[in-house]
Amino acid sequence: MGTNRRYAASVDRQMDERALQRIAASGPLETLSRAEQARDVLPVTSDPRPRIVKAWVRFGATPVQVDAEACMWTAKAVGIRFTVSGTTHRCWVWVGAVDDVAGESR
Repeated sequence: MGTNRRYAASVDRQMDERALQRIAASGPLETLSRAEQARDVLPVTSDPRPRIVKAWVRFGATPVQVDAEACMWTAKAVGIRFTVSGTTHRCWVWVGAVDDVAGESR
């Protein structure tokens, strides 16, 4: 039996979204503490046009990579936002957990 190449990308996106919905429901979104972010000691950059990135986040104990926007950052951490099922989530992650869509590490 063959596969439906015409709709394969759409089906893959739907499956990824459903998996992300289940993971998001499995626990609270983890974020770095203010001390870990170092916002009190390092310069903070805020971008009016956030960069599109891929970032690793944790819902409870479950890590997952999401498509996100990098809104703020320090030399150590990145403040991101992303949407799951119409709900916008915001958190801070380590700078190493973020990759620009172009593949460059932030």
